[in-house]
Amino acid sequence: MRGPADTAAAAHVFVEGLADELRITGADGHHLQRVRRLSTGERVTAADGSGAWRLYEIVAADAAALRLAAREPIEYSVAPSMGVALAVGLTKRGLEDVVTAVTPVRSERTVVRWDAARSERAIARLQLAAREASMQARRVRVPVIEPVLAVGELAGRPGLVVADRVGVAPAELAVPSPPGWTVLVGPEGGLSAAELRSLEPFERVALGPNVLRAGTAPIAAVALLADRARVLPAE
Repeated sequence: MRGPADTAAAAHVFVEGLADELRITGADGHHLQRVRRLSTGERVTAADGSGAWRLYEIVAADAAALRLAAREPIEYSVAPSMGVALAVGLTKRGLEDVVTAVTPVRSERTVVRWDAARSERAIARLQLAAREASMQARRVRVPVIEPVLAVGELAGRPGLVVADRVGVAPAELAVPSPPGWTVLVGPEGGLSAAELRSLEPFERVALGPNVLRAGTAPIAAVALLADRARVLPAE
């Protein structure tokens, strides 16, 4: 199935609705004009973040906005039946820059202490990072960023796995029902024995013998399971 990445468009943007004409302003308009240096006549794809997208052409540009006109009908992308959701221990900094599909997890060994206001700001940063990363990757869906949860609140999720230095190889994991796995990456201090008991039943997946930094382990975990999901036969 064709997607925005299969077109010759110069850029991709998320919008509220895929009307015949669009006016792109604010940060998105600034990015397209000042950073990407786009001008009249160039093609841009736009998506609604939920699976629909459309090809447009820039027909006018000024300091205030870009005006786009549709050049093709709206197309729809079918959601994948299998995927990987990431639940990760909270860190002081940096994580929101590299992870775009995430449930932030509050654990006993979390170094940073989060109150409601700080959690709200962190979620807002993650949502912005998810949107911007999805634009850059030309996805048609923006990953959902969930509220901060305690470790035990993940119990019962289908396909729950805990990333660790020891465990089964990704190829040996039992295949869960859709939407796929939820992989939990704890803080650098690891999850406590009580927290692990609160998650049962779950599987451990091995990331390898090396100790990974908090900003690196989530990427490794998602990469391993995403590769596993891609090789599963379609239903």
